[in-house]
Amino acid sequence: MTAPEVLLTGIVFGESPRWHAGRLWFSDWGAGQVIALDDDHRHEIVASVDSFPMCIDFLPGGQLLIVDSARRRLLRRDPSGELVEHADLAAISVRPWNDIVADERGNVYLDNIGFDFPGGEFAPGLIALVTADGAVRQVADDLAFPNGLAITPDGRTLVVAESYADQLTAFDIDSDGTLGNPRVWAKTPGDHPDGICFDAEGHLWYADVGNRHCVRVAAGGQVLATLELDRGAFACALSRGENPRLYVVGQNWGGESGAPSGQVVAFPAPAPRAGRP
Repeated sequence: MTAPEVLLTGIVFGESPRWHAGRLWFSDWGAGQVIALDDDHRHEIVASVDSFPMCIDFLPGGQLLIVDSARRRLLRRDPSGELVEHADLAAISVRPWNDIVADERGNVYLDNIGFDFPGGEFAPGLIALVTADGAVRQVADDLAFPNGLAITPDGRTLVVAESYADQLTAFDIDSDGTLGNPRVWAKTPGDHPDGICFDAEGHLWYADVGNRHCVRVAAGGQVLATLELDRGAFACALSRGENPRLYVVGQNWGGESGAPSGQVVAFPAPAPRAGRP
């Protein structure tokens, strides 16, 4: 197996990598920061949030979106660098907000775990839609710990990782952004998929914290590749263009303490990013 290249260490708790404008962006929610990283190991803090910047994505125009999970709101970074409220999520749920993906029309999908984690009693989660005009509504429910979100390259299907159901679940995206026709995109027996991304061949990568690996899977569940890590893999992202790479954000999880264990690593990938994020 090819050993990954370690690009950055010392991350308190990293999540939500996104390839944007030739760099890898991710949230270090343990430090309250959003960081942009290039392949020469140079990094820049592009936003600081005095709360809980759980996950990030980008609107079609390039504006950074940040899920402020603790305050139940979606933030947008304006060209001046100021963070402003893009949407209030509290009316939909006061439980923890998790992942995010924006489509090419400016619609934004976010998922909500449905219970306090860790330590809370399980309850099903949901997906909410923030439309381009700022309206917020629920568009899916009854999900077993909804986690990573991704939209297929044709823009017609949204896939969510149901970590507690060991599966990837697909929805059709209607013209008004509503989700319909829920179905299993792939079973992941024994794995608990977290962050996900599509590649240009229509396959999907998912990260798995407990099993410390990332898996490339085809629709229907055929496993095409598995990349092992030495710590929990929380989320992954692909670069575009020639010589694509799979970037993985990971750290120790579950009772392990000491110095920050978060890091970003990169593996060669068989196909570049496609779809969103």
